[in-house]
Amino acid sequence: MSHIPSSIAALLQKPYTLTQEQIDFYQKNRYIKLKQVFDAETIAFFNQAITEQVSKMNQEVAPIDKRDTYGKAFLQLFNLWRENEVVKEFVFSKRLAKIAADLMQTEGARLYHDQALLKEGGGGITPWHADQYYWPLETDKTVTAWIPLQETPLEMGPLEFSAGSHQIVEGRELAIGDESETVIQQRLRVTDFKHVIEAFDLGEVSFHSGWVFHRAGANATEKVRKVMTVIFMDRDMKLKNPENKNQINDWNTWCPGAPVGEIINTPINPILYQP
Repeated sequence: MSHIPSSIAALLQKPYTLTQEQIDFYQKNRYIKLKQVFDAETIAFFNQAITEQVSKMNQEVAPIDKRDTYGKAFLQLFNLWRENEVVKEFVFSKRLAKIAADLMQTEGARLYHDQALLKEGGGGITPWHADQYYWPLETDKTVTAWIPLQETPLEMGPLEFSAGSHQIVEGRELAIGDESETVIQQRLRVTDFKHVIEAFDLGEVSFHSGWVFHRAGANATEKVRKVMTVIFMDRDMKLKNPENKNQINDWNTWCPGAPVGEIINTPINPILYQP
């Protein structure tokens, strides 16, 4: 699969116009779900391309019941764009990157990294967590596009959000796992933040910021729940001094060679959109 149909290539570049109401919603809740970001043709095409690339990269051989909570949650493959030119066109879509910049309210959007998340049939929950625990980034001007590669009903374990929970500091120090699920769930129970659990239509994409808490249910079906994600950051994002070993690992892996206190401008962190 090396040729992208012209209709799909055109859609990847076509702007998706956000309303001020949608931008305001995101700023308040730090998540938003947008319908018809991609059409059925585009999703089907990249479902095949991403599935093929994941099968080449996946090294997980243990059965689900022999894995820990994190391993049961999903198969996770990173930076597919560096391995596959077709997938790269999807990750580098200006349509996605402009949405990210508009939601972050920044002058442009830069790539942090991509990841494919495949929750196998019978796969377990994805525990409550905040992504930015892992990221050595100076501000919270980050956004993750979560792109299901199929219609995703509740029984497949779609992404769930605690709307507005970026305001909570407790739990930010926890890596994803059993402890984060327990501690964060207890904290959220005594807040007024709405727990949003909704299915995803085909072509619907969610966007969430680095400090908003989110989780996903188990996949109770026999089908694989396939999702592609792209993590964007402010075009002018600077690297901060890492605060935990995971941030040191992320620095070395996703921003190699970037100096602390300077804009993260490495060969694998290109600007994907600027006006």
